[in-house]
Amino acid sequence: MKQVYFDNAATTQVRDEVVLRVSEVLTNEFGNPSSTHSFGRSSKSVLETCRKEIAAHFKVSAAEIIFTSGGTEADNLILNSCVRDLKVERIITSKIEHHAVLHTIESLASDFNLQVDFVKLDAKGMVDYSDLERLLQSSDKKTLVSFMHVNNEVGNRLDLKRIADLCKENNAMFHSDTVQSVGHYQLDFSEIPIHFAAASAHKFHGPKGVGFAFIRKNSGLKPLIIGGEQERGLRAGTEAVYAIAGLAKALEISYLNLEKEVKYIKGIKNYFKDRLLQEFPTIKLNGHCGDNEKSTYTLLNVLLPVSSEKASMLLFQLDLKGIACSKGSACQSGATKGSHVLAEVLSEEEMQKPSIRFSFSTYNTLEEVDYVIEVLKEFM
Repeated sequence: MKQVYFDNAATTQVRDEVVLRVSEVLTNEFGNPSSTHSFGRSSKSVLETCRKEIAAHFKVSAAEIIFTSGGTEADNLILNSCVRDLKVERIITSKIEHHAVLHTIESLASDFNLQVDFVKLDAKGMVDYSDLERLLQSSDKKTLVSFMHVNNEVGNRLDLKRIADLCKENNAMFHSDTVQSVGHYQLDFSEIPIHFAAASAHKFHGPKGVGFAFIRKNSGLKPLIIGGEQERGLRAGTEAVYAIAGLAKALEISYLNLEKEVKYIKGIKNYFKDRLLQEFPTIKLNGHCGDNEKSTYTLLNVLLPVSSEKASMLLFQLDLKGIACSKGSACQSGATKGSHVLAEVLSEEEMQKPSIRFSFSTYNTLEEVDYVIEVLKEFM
């Protein structure tokens, strides 16, 4: 049976070069990087070299990169400490953020009597920048703004510089979950006055279980995980040097090949979009995913015009044909509720029909697109 992996927004195939690098470090650099003997110093050298290499991609200092277990931990560290330690009184966010952000904010609102303001969204789920400016100017409370750069379900892509500048003008801090954009877009944090960001290696062909938080120097944040003094005292626990080395290698290759791979993946997406519209003219492209200027080049989220009875079996049928895709965030798999993101951009009637997220990488081909189209034609 043919196997097609179109769920790269959930996780990506690890590059061969990354597997090799992880294996090398697992084999040769087993010392604890906090130990002072030669084994520890050697591991420490690998760790700090990776930190410097990663920092260089974003034009920040190495001290501003804090390694974590992934994007969720990075988001939690930043949001919790902003409220608990920096005494943030208000958070401005949107209703289509990742649950790593939304659920954390809900918890903080309950525990700290935090004011939460949700920005208006346009009909396709894009942040209303004018409303954001209005919200920023409406209160003197210490404020944190939190928006994801690229939405993981519909692909909407925000103007980080515009939001960061608005926050700076209004004395607010800015945090962005950049999990879906790091490794896919160049981000210059020396030009974008952002305070905090989160990233995860497995979204750009690195290993799972490792990521990092960008925390602007002298921010005043304190650790979420208490223990030793690892990671500048911001994240206790012995670092997974092999995984961090894999992260650094994956990021290096992603940015080294960025221009070529963007062109290739965009070609896959555009071809898929054109074929879908040709074969199924009544489909709807959710959010701004059909517009590569307002959306990431890596995914399409498609509302298919089939009955609710067929909808309940669609993913199962695609899986039987060897096609991996998603009805929403992989983090929501098994949930009985529908997508909270799609609920903001679709009508109640449309929510009864299947919306499928197809997401692409450099490992996909046009032939795979043709195969998926043929399978959908059978089902439709």
